[in-house]
Amino acid sequence: MFAPPPPAHPIWFDAEAQPESLTTLTRSVLRDAGVPEGDRQVFPETYSTVDGVFTFRGGPTRSGGAFGRVPRKPVALQLVWTHQTAQSRAPWFGGTGWTGQPAIVRWPDVMRHSMPKLGERTRQAGFVEVIQGSLDGRVHFLDLQTGKPSRPPIVTGNPIKGSVSLDPRGYPLLFVGQGIPENVPIGLRVYELIGHTEVFFLPGADKEAPRREWGAFDSSGLLNRVTDTYVVGGENGLLYLLKLHTAFDPIALSLAVAPEVVRYRYKEASSQHFGVENSMSALGWLAFFADNGGTVQAIDLRTFTPLWAFAAGDDTDASLALDTSLPRPALFTGCEVDKTGPKGFTHLRRIDALTGTVEWTNSFECRGALTPKKIDAGLFATPAIGTGDVADLVFFTIARCPGPENGAVLALDKATGAEVWRMELPQYAWSTPTLVKDAEGESYLLQGGIGGLLRLIHARTGREVASLKLSGDIEASPAVFDDMLVLGTRANQIHGVRIVGEGAVTKTR
Repeated sequence: MFAPPPPAHPIWFDAEAQPESLTTLTRSVLRDAGVPEGDRQVFPETYSTVDGVFTFRGGPTRSGGAFGRVPRKPVALQLVWTHQTAQSRAPWFGGTGWTGQPAIVRWPDVMRHSMPKLGERTRQAGFVEVIQGSLDGRVHFLDLQTGKPSRPPIVTGNPIKGSVSLDPRGYPLLFVGQGIPENVPIGLRVYELIGHTEVFFLPGADKEAPRREWGAFDSSGLLNRVTDTYVVGGENGLLYLLKLHTAFDPIALSLAVAPEVVRYRYKEASSQHFGVENSMSALGWLAFFADNGGTVQAIDLRTFTPLWAFAAGDDTDASLALDTSLPRPALFTGCEVDKTGPKGFTHLRRIDALTGTVEWTNSFECRGALTPKKIDAGLFATPAIGTGDVADLVFFTIARCPGPENGAVLALDKATGAEVWRMELPQYAWSTPTLVKDAEGESYLLQGGIGGLLRLIHARTGREVASLKLSGDIEASPAVFDDMLVLGTRANQIHGVRIVGEGAVTKTR
């Protein structure tokens, strides 16, 4: 038997506009002079050829967050190091919030040598660095193995809630979205990591924005290494494309950008709520995102033209996880109980990425709170897409369902949405479940939660394999590099945790 020949072109070439879904959506594109709308905006299949985790959930499918393999038959989670952050003002303080994932990179030799701030580590072959944004308003740089500072922190001036993103080309270029206005104007700040100079600032208080009073960037952007462009959503209601014009000279130790900006502005007639908090997904020239009003969209990045739109029913802050292994690419998503709350349903869905057609929905009752302060319920964690031995499953973590304090990790059948297993959580979780594989390809989930408990779960059965209690609530999501994971908490701390395999013996540093 012979395998069928590969398609003449990728399936996403077949995506066409669904005008019946766009009748109430209006849009405009605002460009700096000289920025073409069609800039060969096709994301490569491989986000980066450098070892590491470069953006929230690893890349355009938003289904990663882990690099490498963990040891065979993991049996324990071992705290190896803890780094204490500073503090900003109450109620944010320090540590990490939602989504709070670090970037982790094994710097290529030429890049490592170009960063004198690393000191003696410029000569350390294979050096792996953790880059963690914090609620203390700083970006912390840590040695993955020891947790010791690898260079001075960058002080951005405002608390950082979201996840930093690093140039996937391996260039020393860092993008930091600020979450709370505190000391300086809020927005997206871009730094070169040679001398830690801010090379660009995109203000959140954009006069073109539909939501001018709130300029945070919790979204973690994507950099197209082919076209030298960066795309990111803002809580001001705009989607941005930055044509960077990056000039990097590792010999002269210089890096500069001169961005031109494209703004995608839209209005859904049925919604009065603006703002993008999730991190955009992408496939080829297609981009997918949702907003605070629950409008889910697909747009053509070459022209910034919407292809389809879907009303999810409520605020959608979790990123849309994209599965490209299926016969047709699918998005897995879910909404919160926010505008419809405090009691209601979170609707978990599979959507055809090319047409916006809902292929299944599974709804769960949730309960938030209005007093003493408003707290929403539902899906805050980005779904984790199963691969390999769990390729038939998708994993959702829901908060305050049925409520008011508990939650659950759910394994659903990708094809039907039926529940396969459930792990009840006495305390809810916003942290995204992170799928890791051991040396034999067996899959496990890492799940953090309120109360500080980090669990390692067998992904096929839902059995808890190991757990580790950390200080403070876990709102952030971990990044994993081989057998080490990095995860911050609200107790002003960042932790390095080793995933220990069967029969292994390690020592705490």
